[in-house]
Amino acid sequence: MFELHPRLAADTQSLGCSRLCEIRLMNDSTWPWIILVPTIHDIREIYQLEPAQQFRLIEESSALSKGMMDLFGGDKMNVAALGNMVPQLHLHHIVRFEGDPAWPGPVWGKQAPVPYSEQALAQMIAKLQPVLQHLA
Repeated sequence: MFELHPRLAADTQSLGCSRLCEIRLMNDSTWPWIILVPTIHDIREIYQLEPAQQFRLIEESSALSKGMMDLFGGDKMNVAALGNMVPQLHLHHIVRFEGDPAWPGPVWGKQAPVPYSEQALAQMIAKLQPVLQHLA
């Protein structure tokens, strides 16, 4: 039975589910940052998914990436499945901008997260709705 890792639950806000994944917004307003978490029990790596699940994950990741880049007009889309801190398979999607606080390096460990205010979170969720509809 699938259970979301406690750290992902603590650091993110649910945006709903796609056919394969939980869709989570990272609670860091510095970057548009969404995480896809396949709802498959005890999976740590993409290669552990069944071939159809792998294909679906790439479809969902690509649709999310395109939607986020169209919406935010970033300079680069960073997609990563590191799993060094959280072993559960999850795929980060971070819109990057030249001149952002970590550019051109990775976002991890560069600065403390800047949590969304209640109002900013509601605005971000509303803004993301057209992108999320393409993942259903």
